[in-house]
Amino acid sequence: MSPIKEYRWTFRPPWPEQGIVKRLSDELTISPVLSDILLSRGIDTYEKARSFFRPSLEDLHDPFLMDGMSVAVERVVQALQRGEQITVYGDYDVDGTDGTAMVWSFLKSIGGKAAYIIPDRMKDGYGLSHAGVDRAREMGTTLIVSVDCGITAVEQIAYARSIGIDTLIGDHHEPGTVLPDAVAVLDTLKPSCSYPFKSLCGCGVAYKFVQALASSDYIAGKLGDQADRRLSQYLQYVTLATTADIVPLGGENRTLVKLGLDLINFDPLPGIRALVETSGFRRDKISAGQIVFVLAPRINAVGRLGDAGRAVQLLTAESYERALELARVMEDENSQRRKIDEETFTQAQRIVEELLDADNDSAIILHQESWHPGVIGIVASRLVERYYRPTILMTTVDGVAKGSARSVSGFNIYEALRRCEDKIIQFGGHKYAAGLTVEVDRVDEFREAFKQVANELLTEELRTPEIRIDAELQLADLTPKFVRVLSQFAPFGPDNMRPVFAVRDVEVMGQPRIVGRNHLRFKVRNNGYVVDAIGFNLGDLMPRVRQGARVDLAFSLDEGEFAGETVLQLKVRDIK
Repeated sequence: MSPIKEYRWTFRPPWPEQGIVKRLSDELTISPVLSDILLSRGIDTYEKARSFFRPSLEDLHDPFLMDGMSVAVERVVQALQRGEQITVYGDYDVDGTDGTAMVWSFLKSIGGKAAYIIPDRMKDGYGLSHAGVDRAREMGTTLIVSVDCGITAVEQIAYARSIGIDTLIGDHHEPGTVLPDAVAVLDTLKPSCSYPFKSLCGCGVAYKFVQALASSDYIAGKLGDQADRRLSQYLQYVTLATTADIVPLGGENRTLVKLGLDLINFDPLPGIRALVETSGFRRDKISAGQIVFVLAPRINAVGRLGDAGRAVQLLTAESYERALELARVMEDENSQRRKIDEETFTQAQRIVEELLDADNDSAIILHQESWHPGVIGIVASRLVERYYRPTILMTTVDGVAKGSARSVSGFNIYEALRRCEDKIIQFGGHKYAAGLTVEVDRVDEFREAFKQVANELLTEELRTPEIRIDAELQLADLTPKFVRVLSQFAPFGPDNMRPVFAVRDVEVMGQPRIVGRNHLRFKVRNNGYVVDAIGFNLGDLMPRVRQGARVDLAFSLDEGEFAGETVLQLKVRDIK
């Protein structure tokens, strides 16, 4: 089963009303091409464009629009006044650890008696557990505040209530048919919640909670004139979590991330500064993409291979020196994680090549009891990238098969799992990523059931990877102003992807070459304009770009560095 090389190019239709394109182009003094892209993303007025390019905290919604928020704030204030032990219980990924760091540090800063628990991936598994509730009880807890988990923990929260512990849930995952009997449930996906923005990550929900807490009279009095700065600094946590959790980067998330990136680049918290510097990046050059591919894996690494609580320690470190110690541990563990990742990927790839039928198998479902549970999600993502099939990797933990599921564009893997739920102990997640647990002796039964669902839902079109192209250009259109305005579309992510363009019939100049790990570097010329191009992991397409060849390119725009200067380059997605 070999990797798919061919993509279908899908051109987004131009905006139907060209008069609106021209009006917005004139009002913003930008290229009609960029105006058209803005309109396709719902930016159809000057005011919306202002919020898009120059967001501010005033653009955020009132946190009290979230169902349950008033009750949640009232219960925390009561706990603070009584001196109760509050325990923040967060997930072990970037979203959970960042949200936990924020809520815990906020409660401590106002004199709260607060602690935190991050479950062990190996021993405890995902989410709020009976063991976690018992651990909280041993700490003298009377109030648990969950971050990025809890929405399906009906039994666990009932157990907590039975032993005298109240719970406030802060989550962003899909609720089940029955909500837990908590004091308050903060989740914008809850049927009764009319909060206008539905795509916050777990840390984003926690930030709205902290915003609401900070506005209460009792807590505002304790914060004094530090409230605005503290809430501003917390945007760094939300930025790391929002980008790492791959939630949509439109609306409120865009505001949070764009403002948070400015702080990460120019006024970082000690832990984030140490994380950036040990990863080898310049502090003023961090983008959403670098968080996803460089910083987030380091935060996740300590939870994949050991105690994720160390991520909270790093993120809340008050001195740079202590943060640097912890960041170096993360760097070492991430290196170890990558070795395990590579070994697992090699094993999984060998199984795929030997056993799967490229023509008939719509999904990849593998189970090996020796695989490390901390890397199977990463490896599943790599298999999706290579073979373009929904992929589930499972290992054996405590006698059951625990797995991570990753999907392809257009295939809702959460819904596919729901259709197989009679074969699953439990599952949860999102459209493109989920976790699940299956009885070991039912893995084969589950595999066949899931493949049948995939065969039904995956159309021929969905089986072929797609490149969506925003506009066709000439190289002459790539003026310095065009590039400068386009850069302000960042941060890029779901719902605000980096625009992709096509250029036809360009001539390959000079001698193309392979650089790094199978990256293709070359130059192209069109009507007298010459531009550098690089195709990451496109070395196999070298035969298409022989010197003098005429090709069509699908590309996004990037800026590289050469001899200390910034130069424009085409980041090539495909070559035809």
